[in-house]
Amino acid sequence: MKFKLVATDGKARAGVITTDHGEIETPIFMPVGTQGSVKAIEQRELEEIGAQIILGNTYHLYLRPGTEILSSAGGLHRFIHWEKPILTDSGGYQVYSLTDLRKIEEEGVTFKSHLDGSTHFFSPESVVVIERQIGADIMMVLDECTPYPCDRQYATASNELTVRWAERCKEAFEINPSHYGHSQALFGIVQGSTYPDVREMSAQKLVQLDFDGYAIGGLAVGEPLEEMYRITGICESILPPSKPRYLMGVGTPQNLLESIERGIDMFDCVLPTRNGRNSTLFTHRGSVNIKNATYKSDFRPVDELCTCYTCRTFTRAYLRHLFHVKEILALQLATIHNLAFYLWLMKEARIQIQASRYGAWKSGMLQQLQHDSTTETN
Repeated sequence: MKFKLVATDGKARAGVITTDHGEIETPIFMPVGTQGSVKAIEQRELEEIGAQIILGNTYHLYLRPGTEILSSAGGLHRFIHWEKPILTDSGGYQVYSLTDLRKIEEEGVTFKSHLDGSTHFFSPESVVVIERQIGADIMMVLDECTPYPCDRQYATASNELTVRWAERCKEAFEINPSHYGHSQALFGIVQGSTYPDVREMSAQKLVQLDFDGYAIGGLAVGEPLEEMYRITGICESILPPSKPRYLMGVGTPQNLLESIERGIDMFDCVLPTRNGRNSTLFTHRGSVNIKNATYKSDFRPVDELCTCYTCRTFTRAYLRHLFHVKEILALQLATIHNLAFYLWLMKEARIQIQASRYGAWKSGMLQQLQHDSTTETN
């Protein structure tokens, strides 16, 4: 994997990540395809709306369909018929969410499957082996995601464990070759909750290990927005400018714009797909709850500035009808639009960075996005 910085505007960056499955122009949003599928949208449609990379999850893919099936298929790319880049999370966040079903120790984490209660074990080394079998272009190290709030002692001990795991992942990555002939990259994950000195220590130690890129984890877990932005800025100041930076699990269009201004290149979040399936659609003028009665006879597109298939073809009234009669098509059309909007936002941000207009453009977009009609009554 290679990363080339094309332009900067303040701390905002436009770059290109080159993988064996294609180039990724940053800033970029990665649709979440946890189980080998982005919910309610086909791979063909993902290509049509300009998705350059999707995200899969090691925990879920390990449980189903399992590494034996993926290896037999020739890796996740071939199994799901997606020839563009894929990033896999290590499953650390999913294990973190299984609070009552897991035990974290120095060697790794023992957890019970949320599917059938069966017991499994992830070590840093085994996660690397699994991600090699999945065949993702970008792999994440195993980490522990701390809850919010947590005390300094816990955050420090947890981060020190994450750094030791990261070192073991790097060693395992170097001795376990790719299974399918294409190169794979490994990213470290900065942890440390909302404690600046712990975050600084985490970033510094991971930089010394010289990963291919760096993620900022453990945010968007309940902390105030200003804390998320503050910690992001602290991490950015330490991470090398020659490597891509990935803010995990974030977030709203506003979050993305603010984080780009703080030097972040890559994002993922279930928000656009989950909200779409629940009738909330993102537009240039804020979000709308398409089930509201105000759209019953509204024959305009969801977003008159959007060129996605949904907006080119259908009206707000029709989408509202589909949701009210519980047609599956509603979920698909809403997902197409929301992801198209997020990808447009990233593409436009890149254009503005290259033109040295990002700050003014971002301020104008934030003003437009302030309108939120999701709370209107039906």
